[in-house]
Amino acid sequence: MAPSTVFLEPDNLLTPKEKNKLRKPVVEKMRRDRINSSIEQLKLLLEKEFQRHQPNSKLEKADILEMTVSYLKQQSQLQMKRSFHKSSQFDFREGYSRCLQEAFHFLSLHKVRTETQSKLLSHFQK
Repeated sequence: MAPSTVFLEPDNLLTPKEKNKLRKPVVEKMRRDRINSSIEQLKLLLEKEFQRHQPNSKLEKADILEMTVSYLKQQSQLQMKRSFHKSSQFDFREGYSRCLQEAFHFLSLHKVRTETQSKLLSHFQK
């Protein structure tokens, strides 16, 4: 059997439309490979989370994406709760400190019995 030769036209002889037709499948494959690679990375990163929800099951790509979105939403909500809690504690401390300053200022302006003043100040400092 005689070897067959395939004649490919040089790039400069192809029209832009023909070049796009030849390039499109290659570009599409690269895009799908990137998507699949990213989904696989998500699967590896969140493997423990997936095992907790669906142990011993083969996950489809859509499952991986859905569970990732769910996990990220949970993490976002937890972070918001933590920051709100820290903010509340800071606001309380700041308000208490301001109140204490006002009380010291008030006591220094008015003649309050020394015994009462010291009891009040010691109470505030607890």
